Amino acid sequence: MRRSALITITLASFLTPFTLSSVNVALPTIGSEFGVDAITLNWIATAFLLSSAMFLVPFGRLADIKGRKRVFVTGMTVFTAGSLLSGVSNSAEMLIAFRVLQGIGGAMVFATGIAILTSVFPIKERGKVLGINVASVYTGLSFGPFFGGILTQNFGWRSVFLVNVPLGVLVVAIALWKLKAEWADAKGERFDITGSVIYSLMLVLIMIGVSESSPILITAGLALLITFILWESRIEHPVLEIKLFRRNMTFAFSNLAALLNYSATFAVTYLLSLYLQYIKALTPQQAGAILVAQPVVQAMLSPFAGWLSDRIEPRVVASAGMAVTAMGLFVFSGINSSTSISMIVANLMLMGFGFALFSSPNTNAIMSSVEKKFYGIASATLSTMRVVGQMLSMAIVMLVFAIYIGKVLITPEVYSLLIESTRTSFAIFSLLCFFGIFASLARGRIR
Repeated sequence: MRRSALITITLASFLTPFTLSSVNVALPTIGSEFGVDAITLNWIATAFLLSSAMFLVPFGRLADIKGRKRVFVTGMTVFTAGSLLSGVSNSAEMLIAFRVLQGIGGAMVFATGIAILTSVFPIKERGKVLGINVASVYTGLSFGPFFGGILTQNFGWRSVFLVNVPLGVLVVAIALWKLKAEWADAKGERFDITGSVIYSLMLVLIMIGVSESSPILITAGLALLITFILWESRIEHPVLEIKLFRRNMTFAFSNLAALLNYSATFAVTYLLSLYLQYIKALTPQQAGAILVAQPVVQAMLSPFAGWLSDRIEPRVVASAGMAVTAMGLFVFSGINSSTSISMIVANLMLMGFGFALFSSPNTNAIMSSVEKKFYGIASATLSTMRVVGQMLSMAIVMLVFAIYIGKVLITPEVYSLLIESTRTSFAIFSLLCFFGIFASLARGRIR
């Protein structure tokens, strides 16, 4: 059953990030077909992230109570159905709605995949298996822009979604056929419905508040954040273990560093996809081939960075990676219509190097800072930081686009505003990464 579990989770771990990164390349084509403005285009990308972030923590807790296999299979089924429906959408509003459905399924998969592998494999094999899982995630991110561009250019944007359907059906079939056991380590414990609702509403209010430049919604979201922390601190079976953040500074600052890193970097592919196709007039396939430079370098060097963090204090390696990433983002803040493609590729490779130095050592620091009984919680918390960071990254772009461009179609008349929006977004991201260096350094020693 171990091999079947590894194959199943590896395929699922490839599929969800592949979808996430491939859609970015298809967005200009989608925008052209539906005639939507820049803000709506952002929502097509963000809807998946928002719904994933809303449900990831609650589904992770539900899986511990009701069974991880059950939640995983349900998640893959929902994700596959969402992919099919997204591929046959006939309006931007319909596509956004089905992207939300995709994200709900993705949240179930994110919340259970690593937990299933941890449950199946013994401790002595766990590191190798989780390394394979991380590699599959990076491979999905790497192949997404490249194959997304090929699919969009040759078969239309709908193929980016429809290609998930047979793979999703295969994953569900293997899981039902080969995974005979069920894992529910918290069986019988109560599910924190109140905390889950507060958590989900908090994220929705903050996200919409940032994208719509609404101080009222942002304030309401922050008030719910405080309410959530207070509620989770006083109940017996919380949906998110708040105490770990208060009592473990390494855990807290490592997760903060992850949040800042993802907030500063996720929208890079989205911004450059628009820039390359609108400003440089490249095809989706050409844009995808350029964007693949960053994740390929990251995938190649991540194992080395993880090995290095076993020998050098992880905070040193991760902080160096954050600094390299901040430098790359700062370089992109000077992008203009005459910026050469070779410079973009070189800087993407530099950022890939920075991502690699940060990601594996930071994960190592988080997992090494907690006792074995908290491995599941630590893994789920890191996943939450990733998804929330990705969501905030897109929210920042939405806010900048709303200020500079507004709700208008991206036409040659607004190309200069698109460039200014891109430059401003990268400047904000470089500043976030700069602060992330100090969060990374503040985590303290592990060894």
